[in-house]
Amino acid sequence: MIISENSHQASEGLNEKEPLKIILAEDDKDDQELFIDALDEAEVPSEVTTVENGQELMNTLKDKSQPDPDIIFIDINMPVKAGIQALEEIKADKELKDIPAVMLSTWGHPADIEDTFEKGADLYVQKPNSFAGFVQILKKVFFLHWAKALLSPVKNLFFVSEKNISQRDS
Repeated sequence: MIISENSHQASEGLNEKEPLKIILAEDDKDDQELFIDALDEAEVPSEVTTVENGQELMNTLKDKSQPDPDIIFIDINMPVKAGIQALEEIKADKELKDIPAVMLSTWGHPADIEDTFEKGADLYVQKPNSFAGFVQILKKVFFLHWAKALLSPVKNLFFVSEKNISQRDS
């Protein structure tokens, strides 16, 4: 488990005094670094804890010495315990079910999107192909999407990809 802290001042639209506590469940070290660097570039004040599979995620969430995160990002395809399994456990746990869960995947397959929506995910983000794309998506998630989608998931706002961001803003 690795904890990283970004200490930018809160940007417009995110008026948190404390940095956001984020858990990133991602087995690819390069993707972990990309996510953290993109959060920093997007100026999201945050403390990121990384875990490498769904089992580590569940262990971290159930560790009472750690505060609950503000949001969890979960890669769908991980070893030991897949992201979908971890999502199901989180949403079935009365103490964890209200933590916003954002699913991450390289694929935007409609069946996966539908499955995660039905299992209680708050957002489904297709991993972008570029660093700039990741920054753009994280800005969208934290500064524009937060109130609309994470507080009340709506099907047409559920799937976020680099391609559909510009279509929604117009």
